[in-house]
Amino acid sequence: MQNKEMTLEELALAHSLTLEELDNIKEILGRDPNYVEIGIFSAMWSEHCSYKSSKKYLNGFPTKAPWVIQGPGENAGVIDIGDGYAAVFKMESHNHPSFIEPYQGAATGVGGIMRDVFTMGARPVASMNLIQFAGIEGDSETAQKHRYLLRGVVAGIGGYGNCMGVPTIGGQTNFEECYAGNNLVNAFNLGIAKADEIFYGKAEGIGNPVMYVGSKTGRDGLGGAVMSSASFDEDSESKRPTVQVGDPFTEKLLLEACLELFKKDLIIGIQDMGAAGLTSSSFEMAGRSGSGMIMHLDKVPAREEGMTPYDFMLSESQERMLICAKKGSEQAIIDIFEKWELDVAVIGEVTNTGNMELFWHGEKCADIPVQPVSEEAPVLDRPVAKPAYLDGIEDITLDKEISNQVAFDDIFSDIEVVDKSWIYSQYDSMVQTNTVKGPGRNDGSVIRIKETGKALAMSADCNTRQCYINPELGAAAAVMESGRNVAMTGAVPKAITDCLNFGNPQNPEVMWQFAASCEGIKSACKELNTPVIGGNVSLYNETNGVGVFPTPAIAMVGVNDDANKSLPSSVQENGNILFLLGETKGEFGASLYMKKMYGKVAGTHPEVDFKKELSLWNTVIEANKAGLLKSAKDVNVGGIAIALAKMAVVGNKGIEANISLDDSKDIFAESLSRAIVEVRPENVEAFEKVASSFGIECNKIGQVAGAKISINDIYKDLSDAKDVYFNKFRQVIEQDL
Repeated sequence: MQNKEMTLEELALAHSLTLEELDNIKEILGRDPNYVEIGIFSAMWSEHCSYKSSKKYLNGFPTKAPWVIQGPGENAGVIDIGDGYAAVFKMESHNHPSFIEPYQGAATGVGGIMRDVFTMGARPVASMNLIQFAGIEGDSETAQKHRYLLRGVVAGIGGYGNCMGVPTIGGQTNFEECYAGNNLVNAFNLGIAKADEIFYGKAEGIGNPVMYVGSKTGRDGLGGAVMSSASFDEDSESKRPTVQVGDPFTEKLLLEACLELFKKDLIIGIQDMGAAGLTSSSFEMAGRSGSGMIMHLDKVPAREEGMTPYDFMLSESQERMLICAKKGSEQAIIDIFEKWELDVAVIGEVTNTGNMELFWHGEKCADIPVQPVSEEAPVLDRPVAKPAYLDGIEDITLDKEISNQVAFDDIFSDIEVVDKSWIYSQYDSMVQTNTVKGPGRNDGSVIRIKETGKALAMSADCNTRQCYINPELGAAAAVMESGRNVAMTGAVPKAITDCLNFGNPQNPEVMWQFAASCEGIKSACKELNTPVIGGNVSLYNETNGVGVFPTPAIAMVGVNDDANKSLPSSVQENGNILFLLGETKGEFGASLYMKKMYGKVAGTHPEVDFKKELSLWNTVIEANKAGLLKSAKDVNVGGIAIALAKMAVVGNKGIEANISLDDSKDIFAESLSRAIVEVRPENVEAFEKVASSFGIECNKIGQVAGAKISINDIYKDLSDAKDVYFNKFRQVIEQDL
């Protein structure tokens, strides 16, 4: 609420605007801004909405390809998947809200990303998430806090997604102490639409009506975009009122009403009211078209008494959309939304003034040029400096005498490695009956497209330890890993959406990390031919001066022309031969082995070679098309030993493997561009020819057999390994319930 005693300068600072930005606002308006206008500028020029610190580094991302229908700049990206259909997808963060209020923070993150997808005209068909927490083992205050946060986040994701009838088919959960003050919650959604029936967020056509649909507006979420553009401190819990409250049942009605609306020729454009609510949706729709707009805020459906223009413009109440309708279609639109028992109102119209003119009971309460707010927000050139912690980070020697058996038992039982069924069993992964490969099956997840017989594979990934020791190579490796998981299902990786989670941009070392990570993504996406079609930046993930590791989360989507040829990640038949594809070197930088055995996140990043990565993808994809593979699993965290053990326990079959290595501990090395594939004996020769044609190193390492996991000098009864793998996580997460 406005303090009458505040000067204009104090009011601006209270809204996280700088005095320089205030001077800019005065120049744009030609006068002093009023309270409502200050609120609007603070939201639209917040880091969360304007990307003012990150925009300069996002330029240059490869965004085009013959299959890209819509790249960055809209609610979600769109790719052509053949047969007249398109995949619409995006990933966004809800980190700050989920730390303050884990259930609603995560739930509204899921709801928001679904709206981004169905506002493009697509029906949501699959969700994933990437969530990061501090360690949850033990009785420390941090462990207890993060068990609470994790339980709340999982309940929120499941509660919203399950009610919407959209399957959650995959994701990633990791634990590092850097997330103690800022857990991360990144939500991904994908929808299917006809390729020629995509809708966009624009408002054009002088005199066309502007309509509000969905839930009523309340005061929940006020200041949410600004809150998400600031670091946390001891008083962060007091920001709980800025977290929105979601209602998935209303969103389900909104989804169905919108999809019905899209079947009729009634609208020009539609926009989700996400961060900054009515402010961002109206300014973005007008800004994309170069239009102006008049809105009568007293006509907006209200949920609370005594709401003000400021409340209506800045509220982040959920389950709302703004529509630019065709003149004369108002009643037809009203009929649709009233049928679905949703609020609907004509609240304004498109103008040619280029200004946003807001009225309150007939009196003008704000008049702002649209373009400077929506399209010309400040672009900051913040200082950058290589982080001091990187000096000497590569200088580490693995000189302890540690038996492989001891290392295996320690790593295989690590909370990062073990099965997370406690999490994914709370998500409905089979609703809509299109899930071919759901959560808990290790690599990429897969849904079928019933209309075409094709399949879409997807994976969300980031090895944040690798990004910490080398942000550029770590970000490139995240693209490679996500694409590799998709390729391991037999699908061809097509495009990514990203969610770039970093610390405080006012810290030059954080901006250096961000810039380097962007370069890594650019290089990887260009060389791997997987353009960036959308994304999100989340900065200020810092509490009391401690920021998170660089976490550029990457979600890759790929297409398999035959859903019946989607590869599993676990062993399938006794007697089948196991091959290791790719080169294993003694690369332990940022490895789980180093973290567990030496207590450090350090070392030299594994070699990044895009040609080797593409050779691996192509070998698996082509061999799968030829029917030569029974399963495929990429080798990543924990190395060959952990990959083989996972294949065994999930497939419930033993493995006998003998791998020739330069050093026995290299069985835990984390060299990139590697995979293990399972081949029937009669197909071995044909498979080796395929591998040879792509020039990839291919070695026969063992077979599926017995009731033990036998890998070089490592032995484990399958039953014992399964007990650890499938029960450890539940024991930890439920220890204080």
